[in-house]
Amino acid sequence: MYDNRENICVGQGMGRRLCILILTGILLGLTGCSVEKLDTEKKKNLEFTVVDPDEIPKELAGEIEAEKKDPMKITYADKGYLYIVEGYGSQESSGYSVKVSQVYETENALYLETELIGPAHGEEVVNKETCPYVAVKVEYNEKPVVFE
Repeated sequence: MYDNRENICVGQGMGRRLCILILTGILLGLTGCSVEKLDTEKKKNLEFTVVDPDEIPKELAGEIEAEKKDPMKITYADKGYLYIVEGYGSQESSGYSVKVSQVYETENALYLETELIGPAHGEEVVNKETCPYVAVKVEYNEKPVVFE
């Protein structure tokens, strides 16, 4: 017997599978994905402090020690501050340092711009592995951090 009501998914076989496929597609299309565009226009420079390795919180210092041989990007919140760490991994000699170019805030994120500085021309270096990194401290902020 044929049911002529507005129920499109009556029956079995190919028609039912097609109906399920179409409904699944519609539901996926309705849920969709959204992409949030990061606004990269600088809103303000942030006051920051470059943290001496001896003043880094213990838990963060342990994480840095475990990760420092590879390039690393770490954020860590503690006591009203946000610590932002960027490391450049293992280098073949001494004489490397990390320069903080700027730390600033946009509408959507905090930005940390750093630069790896190599040994100066003619600088005496020791051929031993070093792992340069920098840790900066800013007032706590929930925005994501973008490393540049």
